[in-house]
Amino acid sequence: MSRITLEHVNLTVTDLPATLRFIQLALPDWRVRGSGQMDWFGKTIDWCHVGDDHSYLALQSGGETDPIAWQSHHTAVKHIGLVVPDVAQVVERLGAAGFALDHWGGTGAARRSAYVMAPGALQFEFVQYDSEEVALRNDY
Repeated sequence: MSRITLEHVNLTVTDLPATLRFIQLALPDWRVRGSGQMDWFGKTIDWCHVGDDHSYLALQSGGETDPIAWQSHHTAVKHIGLVVPDVAQVVERLGAAGFALDHWGGTGAARRSAYVMAPGALQFEFVQYDSEEVALRNDY
C-alpha cells in the first residue's frame, strides 16, 4: 500500500522576501529549490519554492488583499502545520528575529505545538512529536 504525502502548498504572499526569511529561520534545513519571475494573468510576480527534496512551499508575490484573521469564520487556510524536531528551538529562533509566539497549541503525552505568525498574518503551527506510536501522536 502506498502512502499519500503532501508535496507542496502554493501561497500568494504580500512580502515574499520577509516570508521566505521567516520560513528559513524556522526551518534552517530547507532551501530555495527554485525561483524566478512569471506573468500571473497580466502582472509580473516573483516566485520561489522553499523546502527539501520531498516537500516544499510554493511562494509567490503579488498579494493585494488584507489577510483574514485566523479566528474568523472566512473560508481560507487558517494555518500550515509543519513537523519539527524541537518546537522550543523554532520558537526561540523566530522570537530572536522578532517573530513573536502567537500561542502554544495543545500538549499531549507525545505532542506539543506552537503557533507563530509569519509576515502578512500567515499562521504556522510547528509540531513536535515525542513518540512514533500513532495512537499517542493522534491522542487529541
